[in-house]
Amino acid sequence: TVYQVHVTTGDVLYAGTMNNVLIKLVGTDGESDQTLLYNKKGGFYQGSVSEGNSSVKCPVSLGKLVLIEVEKQKYSIFPEDDWFCSKIAVTTPDGDSVSFPCYRWLWDREKVVLMESTAKRVFDDSLPLAQYHREKELQSRQMEYRWSVYMEGIPQCLKADSPTSLPAAVRFSFKKSTEFAFNNSYGLAELKLKDFTECKQQWTKMEDIKRVFCTKRTEISAYVQEHWKEDAFFGYQFLNGVNPMVIKRCSKLPRNFPVTDDMVRPFLEPGTCLAAELQRGNIFLCDYKILEGLPTNAINQKQQYQAAPLCLLYKNAEDKLLPIAIQLNQQPGDLNPIFLPSDCEHDWLLAKMCVRSAEFCEHQLNSHLLRAHLLAEVFAMATLRTLPMVHPLYKLLIPHTRYTLQINHMARQVLISETGSFTQISSIGGAGISLMLKRALSSLTYSSLCLPSVPNFYYRDDGLRLWNIINKFVQGIVCHYYSSDMEVQKDSELQSWIREIFVHGFLERSIPQSFSKVEEVVKFVTMVIFTGSAQHAAVNSGQFDFGAWIPNNPFTMQRPLPTAKGNTSQNTILQTLPDINISVQGMSIFWVLSRTSSDFVALGVYPEEYFTESVPCKLIKKMQRKLKGLSEEIKERNAELKLPYPYLCPEEVENSVAI
Repeated sequence: TVYQVHVTTGDVLYAGTMNNVLIKLVGTDGESDQTLLYNKKGGFYQGSVSEGNSSVKCPVSLGKLVLIEVEKQKYSIFPEDDWFCSKIAVTTPDGDSVSFPCYRWLWDREKVVLMESTAKRVFDDSLPLAQYHREKELQSRQMEYRWSVYMEGIPQCLKADSPTSLPAAVRFSFKKSTEFAFNNSYGLAELKLKDFTECKQQWTKMEDIKRVFCTKRTEISAYVQEHWKEDAFFGYQFLNGVNPMVIKRCSKLPRNFPVTDDMVRPFLEPGTCLAAELQRGNIFLCDYKILEGLPTNAINQKQQYQAAPLCLLYKNAEDKLLPIAIQLNQQPGDLNPIFLPSDCEHDWLLAKMCVRSAEFCEHQLNSHLLRAHLLAEVFAMATLRTLPMVHPLYKLLIPHTRYTLQINHMARQVLISETGSFTQISSIGGAGISLMLKRALSSLTYSSLCLPSVPNFYYRDDGLRLWNIINKFVQGIVCHYYSSDMEVQKDSELQSWIREIFVHGFLERSIPQSFSKVEEVVKFVTMVIFTGSAQHAAVNSGQFDFGAWIPNNPFTMQRPLPTAKGNTSQNTILQTLPDINISVQGMSIFWVLSRTSSDFVALGVYPEEYFTESVPCKLIKKMQRKLKGLSEEIKERNAELKLPYPYLCPEEVENSVAI
C-alpha cells in the first residue's frame, strides 16, 4: 500500500532547507514506519512543492488518516537550517488527497504532529489519539504563550523579554523586520527633518512650520494645512478623521457645561433654538472627561499642559458639523470661560487647538492603543492558548492575528515605555498614560466595540458595510460548524476562549464570560475580526495625513490653558505648540506608523489555506467578491470628493494589527 506525499515549503525568505525531512503517517487502522522523504531537486526550496518519488509504503492500509508526524534532521555536511513548512498533502491508495496544514518553522530533531485539515470541534474528535494530541498541542502552546501584566488595570499581554524571544510563529518575517527597522531608523531622514532633532526652540513663525511640513506631503495632509482653521473642517474630523469614536448625539446638556440658548443662537439656523435642535438630534457633544486631572509631562525641562474639554457641535441644514461652544476644563467657573465662534479669532482658534490636543491623547491611548492594539493582542493570545489548529474558530481567526504580538511588544518597548517616543512627546507622559489607560478600560463597553456610534458620514457608511460583510461571512462559518445552541454550550475549547478574553483582556467585566447561543458567537467573532482589521485601519492609517500639520494635531500644549478671553495672539498660539525637535519627532512617528509594508495582506485575503472543506472555501470567495465590490464603490465615491476617505476601502485595510 503506497501513499504519495507532497510537501509545500513556505514562500518566505530562508524558508527552505537542505536537511532531511522524515514523516510518519497515522491512521485509524495503524501507522507507518518513519520514512525519509525524497525530493529530486535535492532539497526543499522556498515557495516550492516537492517533486519526485516521495512515498510511504505500508504492508496494509492505514484506514482513515488522522495525523502525521514530521521531523527535520541535519544531513551530512550541510549546516542546520530552520525550515518553514506550509502544508503536506498525502494521496491515499484510493486516490483521495488529505491535507495537513502546518504553517510553522521546524527546528532540528523536533517532532511536529499535524492533524488532518478538516475542522473539528472538541467533541468531534472521538479517537483517543486525536484527543491526546489536541490536548498536548494546547499544553505546549500555553507554555509558549504566557500571560503577563505590563501595567495594572489594563489588558494583559504576552510575556516576552525581546522581539527575538517571541515564538517564531508570531514574529515578523525577515522582510517585515528589515523594512520596519529601516523605516523606524530613517523616518526623520526620509522626511528631511534630521537637522531639527536637537533644536529645542519654539516656533516663531507659521511660515517656518510650513517649510518643514512641505518636505513630505500627501493629498490629504496638504488639504489639512490649508483648511485647519475652518470650523467646518474642525467638525469634519470628528466624523472622518483618525478618531471618529468620541462624538455622541446630545439630547441634554451635561450640568457641568452651562451653555445657554443666548450664547449659541447666533450660530444656529434662523428661527430655531438650542432646545429645539437638541430635540431634533442635531446637537453633538465631544466630552474628554477621561483626561481630567491627569498628571502632565515635562518636555525640554518645561512643564506641559493638558485640557479636558467639552465641545458642542451643531449639524446645520447643509449637513456640516460646526463647533458652537468649547469649555476647556470639566468644572465650570469664572476662570473656565465658554469659548464661542463669535470670540476674537485667536481666542477661538486656540480653544479649538486645545480640543485637538485632547483629541490626540484620547485617540492614541484609548481608540488606537487600547481598543485596537491591546484588545487585538488579547484576542490573539486567547486563540493561540485555547484553540488547536483543527478547531474551526482557530482557522477563522488566526490570519487576523498576523504580526500583532510582535508589533505590540515593540510598542511597549519603543512608544509607551518610560523612555518611549510617545511618552517623551505627549503632554501627559508616563504616569498620565498609565492612569488614562486604566480609566479607558474601566469605561469600555462591549456595545461600543460592535458598531460605529457616529452620525451618518463616511466612517459610519464604510464601517457599517464592512461590519455587515464580515458578519455575514462569520455567520456562514459559525453556523456551518454549530447547528444548535447546545453544540456551542458543550464546546469546552470555545468556552475557554471567551473565558480567557473575559479574564485577561477585560479583567472580568464588560463582556460575556461564556457563550450559550450561536448568535452570541457570531456577534463576538465579528467584533474580533472587525477590531483587528477595519477598526484599526480607521484609527491608524490617517495619522500622518491628519497629524503631520502640527497646529492641527498638537500632541502637547506648552502654555497654561487660557482662563479669560481677549489675551490670545498669533505669538501665543506659536508658543503653545510643541518645540521644534518634539514636533519633528512626532511627524516621524506618524510617518512610520502610517506606512504600508511590502508584505501587507488585505482584509479577506488568506494566503495560508487553513480551511479545506468546500463550504468555508465558498464562503471565503463570496466574502472576497463583496469586499472587491465595496472597494470599487468607495474608490468611485472618493474620486468625486474634495477630501477622500480611503481608510476603510477593503483594499487598504490590513487583515490584522500589523503596524
